[in-house]
Amino acid sequence: MAVLLSYRGVTPNIDDSAFVAQTAVVSGDVEIGADSGIWYGCVLRGDVNSIRIGEGVNIQDGTVVHVSRPYPTLIGDRVSIGHMALIHACTLEDDSFVGMKACVMDGAVVESGALVAAGSLVTPGKRVPAGQMWAGSPARYVRDVNDKDREMMNYVQPNYVTLAREYKKTESEM
Repeated sequence: MAVLLSYRGVTPNIDDSAFVAQTAVVSGDVEIGADSGIWYGCVLRGDVNSIRIGEGVNIQDGTVVHVSRPYPTLIGDRVSIGHMALIHACTLEDDSFVGMKACVMDGAVVESGALVAAGSLVTPGKRVPAGQMWAGSPARYVRDVNDKDREMMNYVQPNYVTLAREYKKTESEM
């Protein structure tokens, strides 16, 4: 069972169909939607503000999701977040994609269908427009999302929903 902690009397609210790995830690004002997967070694800490995670989201191994006093973290539906990312007090809109070891900082917005490349740093307050790929440190516009990118994004998200369902089923059988 994952480590679920209340903070100041607020307990995480996790949909029954979501998979939260045994080594994940979820604390405070956190809501996780249906068919989402929070993988091994993730930390979601909703202490000084809230974290809202939509449906069909995958937050891959080793990722940290946190907040700040002025900003909650809002993650829409069907969002994919790669391994070891840092998602801090920002907004990831529906169908966006954040690559492995990327960092999205306070007040930043990754719009629907946008892609933040692996290892990128989206600095505070930046907006990654819909349909664009940003990369680098600091991240900047590289090009529009192309068919190959969309194919990858459209593969990863539903594949992780399937994996989360399989892990959830296996967990309930133990």
